[in-house]
Amino acid sequence: MHDIEFRIDDLTASKSQALVRRHLEGMHANSPQDSVHALDVDKLRQPSVTFWTGWVGEEIAVMGALKRLDAESGEIKSMRVADAFLGRGAGRAMLEHILSEARTAGMNHLWLETGSTPAFDPAISLYKKAGFRFCGPFANYKDDPFSRFMTLAL
Repeated sequence: MHDIEFRIDDLTASKSQALVRRHLEGMHANSPQDSVHALDVDKLRQPSVTFWTGWVGEEIAVMGALKRLDAESGEIKSMRVADAFLGRGAGRAMLEHILSEARTAGMNHLWLETGSTPAFDPAISLYKKAGFRFCGPFANYKDDPFSRFMTLAL
């Protein structure tokens, strides 16, 4: 999907907030409460997090965030494609944007946590195609049957 415009987003726009809410609803619908690690709007505004949205015209297509873990590594957070754009390459485009931004920021390693139920299979497939490999828990995460952890050397 080549017509997406990526913007650093301060999460004040109603469309951005609505997509974050949709993301959180999806996470809670497919994982137990204690296994949901998605960030809400306030946590996405932390100084260590950069949040982007991707737009096609006036419509929000995708969102994603990168949380800096230390000087050389980061964690991909809150990847979500708007329902109207599912299957059109918006998720892949956002992932490529985040990977490029991470490299530009001097990161050489990325991590992510995603769910393990079938609802997360498309995300896992996307990450695998980008070169991510399964790994154990990182940062403050714990082993959890509802979490899958992945990593990528940049």
